[in-house]
This record gives sequence, C-alpha cells and structure tokens, in this order.
Amino acid sequence: MFNRVNMENLAIPKTQIHRHPERSVPEEFQFILERGRVAHVGFCQNGQPYVIPFSYHFDSKTSNCIYLHGAHGSRALQLLGAGAPVCVEVTLVDGLLYSRTAIDHSMNYHSAVCFGRAQWVTNNDEKAAVFEKMVSRYFPGRKASVDYEAAPASHLEGTALLEVILEAWSAKARCGGPNGPLDHEANAAGSAGVLPVDFLV
Repeated sequence: MFNRVNMENLAIPKTQIHRHPERSVPEEFQFILERGRVAHVGFCQNGQPYVIPFSYHFDSKTSNCIYLHGAHGSRALQLLGAGAPVCVEVTLVDGLLYSRTAIDHSMNYHSAVCFGRAQWVTNNDEKAAVFEKMVSRYFPGRKASVDYEAAPASHLEGTALLEVILEAWSAKARCGGPNGPLDHEANAAGSAGVLPVDFLV
C-alpha cells in the first residue's frame, strides 16, 4: 500500500515551473482539480508514451488522491494498477485572448500537473462511495436512490477503479488581457480583447 501524504508537503523541486514562474499558483492546485472535468493521463509502455483522457474524481476534503475508472481490460488501468508511474494533467480554460499581433494571441487558464502511482480499489462499498461522489461532482444535486438507481454489486465488480496517490504536483495560471505591443492603443489597427469562457461553450 502507498502511504498518504499531506497536500502541503507535495510541491517538490522536480515540478518547479521554469517558463513564467510568476504564474505559479500552488495554493490553487486543489481548486483546479475539484473544478476540472477531464484529466489527461500520461504513461509510458515499452518506451512508447501515451496520453489518455479520463473523467475522474477528486475531493480535497477527504483525500489527496485522484480516482480513475474504466473497463477491467483497459491497457492504461492495467499498467497503472501494476505500479507504473503516472502523470495526470487538468486544465481549466478561462478565456481566449485575441491580439493585434499574431504572436500575442493566447488564452487564460488554470492548469495542474501531478505525479504519482496507483493502486486498485476492490472493496465494493468504497467503490460505491467514490462513484456516488463522482456523479454528484459532475451532476450537482443528483443523489443515488433518488435521481438514479444506485449501482448494484454486479456493476461495481464490473468496473475497475484506481486510486492515484499524489506524490508531487505543480499549478499554473494565466489571467488578464492580451499583451501585444499595440493591444492597449485604442486607435491602433485591428482589435484586441478576451473571449470569455461562456463564449466557448
């Protein structure tokens, strides 16, 4: 079994942000994971790197791990369940920036990158609790046995669940408007501004 560690002790040098270090936001790491919807899970098999998108569950109030689920035959889950190191990345897109110069088009975002190793969750009661919390996170207000039928034992046993224990992490954010040389000149040619996240939906 992997030992759990305190969240405040997880930021270690290997996750130091070198490009735009002023954008480091370690205090927002949990917020990003709690708000995210898609985790990009990276791993390496026989020298070949892979990145697979997963839905996931994270709750800073109860744990310092990320839960991934899927089919028992999933190559990614089988590899990670055997102890292979894993990298998990989550990004929140806050807006798209358009600039008067091509190179200064960008985006506002929050992102978290974490490293760890996984272990299988096999107890059906624990699996049921995680899945119910996950449904509630993606669909706020929905409750088992009220809004949907709770998962029977056959469904729980037929679904693989991994607990990724977080060993190291970093978080980064960009906010504000475009920073092109003419973007703050009202009379300059072209246009500049921010497309809010609502526009992207």
